[in-house]
Amino acid sequence: MAEYRKGSHTIHDIKYHFVWITKCRYHVLKGPIAHRLRELLRQGCESRGMTIIKGAIRPDHVHLLIACPSQLSPSKIAQYLKGRSSRLIQDEFPKLKQRYWG
Repeated sequence: MAEYRKGSHTIHDIKYHFVWITKCRYHVLKGPIAHRLRELLRQGCESRGMTIIKGAIRPDHVHLLIACPSQLSPSKIAQYLKGRSSRLIQDEFPKLKQRYWG
C-alpha cells in the first residue's frame, strides 16, 4: 500500500514523471555539470516539499519521478525546477552560457 499524504480535507498520492531535454539535444550534462544539477534538483524538491522517487540525468536529458503536494501544479513544478537549475548552472559554468547564447 502506498504512503498517502494527508491534508486538512484530503488524502492524496500524486506523482508526476517529468522529462526534459537540453537545447538542441546537446550532450552537456556530464561530469561536474551533472553532479551539480543533481544537487540543485534535490535542494529544489526538498524546499518545496516534493520527494524524488526516481531520477536519472543523461548527457542530453533528465528524468524525474516526483511525489508532490496537491497545491502544486505540474507546470509550476517544471517552471521552478527547470528555471532555477538552468539559471544556477549557467552562472556556475560560463561555457554553457556561451554555447547556448553566443
